[in-house]
Amino acid sequence: MIDTIYIEESVTQHERALAVCKRFPNADRVLCGRYGEVFNPKAQNFRLQKRRPALILARKFDHFVLKSPEGCGLGFRRNFYFSHMLNCIYDCRYCFLQGMYRSAHYVLFVNYEDFESAIERTLEESGGEPACFFSGYDCDSLAFDSVTRFTDSFLAFFKRHQNAWLELRTKSVAIETLLRQDPMDHCIVAFSLSPDSVSAALEHGAPSTARRLHAMKRLETRGWKLGLRFDPLIYTEDYERQYAGLFEKAFNLLDVNRIHSVTIGAFRLPKEMYERMYRLYPEEKLFSGPLDLNHGTITYPKQMEDDITHFCAEAVLAHVPREKIFSCTLS
Repeated sequence: MIDTIYIEESVTQHERALAVCKRFPNADRVLCGRYGEVFNPKAQNFRLQKRRPALILARKFDHFVLKSPEGCGLGFRRNFYFSHMLNCIYDCRYCFLQGMYRSAHYVLFVNYEDFESAIERTLEESGGEPACFFSGYDCDSLAFDSVTRFTDSFLAFFKRHQNAWLELRTKSVAIETLLRQDPMDHCIVAFSLSPDSVSAALEHGAPSTARRLHAMKRLETRGWKLGLRFDPLIYTEDYERQYAGLFEKAFNLLDVNRIHSVTIGAFRLPKEMYERMYRLYPEEKLFSGPLDLNHGTITYPKQMEDDITHFCAEAVLAHVPREKIFSCTLS
């Protein structure tokens, strides 16, 4: 899976870096000063690298915890995100990461202890007020977990901080670490879900929607809180049938009492990211429209966006109490 591992000189003896390298004994190892030397150069082909990405082991020095942008939340007043990893093993055509980064290589920041210290400082500043921390913004929280051991480390940390909520955002069915542990009341395992046809066309490499729902059912039975993320909503000529079918499958399978939250948000991209992604995949129908520019964001024309968002919100409301439904308008 990984043929090449770049390792920052400062982390060659870090226990997490050593453990990761042990998992790939046949991978070529290349030392570097800072990960940006490999990750940031302009003359890179994201599309080509995505076929065989390398892994970069690095140390993060600052900006461990960032405020979540306005527009998305789960009812908490204080919302933050942190990224132990950059880039995702899946290849979803609508994902903003391919418009954000020049490189498709994976970056793993091995100094989890510094993230944890920053989260503790953030909690101290909150004066005891509950805060929500989102972990799946720049990567998938679970997809690479067998390598990163992210959940083992951070679930143990969050268990010690009852006023800190953790959202694990994923499309992965790699849930064995969670199934081995007692469920945590202030952790939400949130799955991004799309209709089968959308998933097959746009979510390359990701488990099918049916497999994700099966994983959710296993977690529900074990007692974990679940999140359903219908975001981004993708407009098709028969979106009513597509999304109605998805909602029926999901809500007929899952116990609404174990559902912490549902989020709904239409497809949207910052203009600069959209332009980079269009250059990568000019043949992709998703990027060909109909799309409009609205305050620096590329999205569907307003009436089209309103139609699909309203339809999906009303359809979800037939299954889930209104207080569990949240709109995501993040650009």
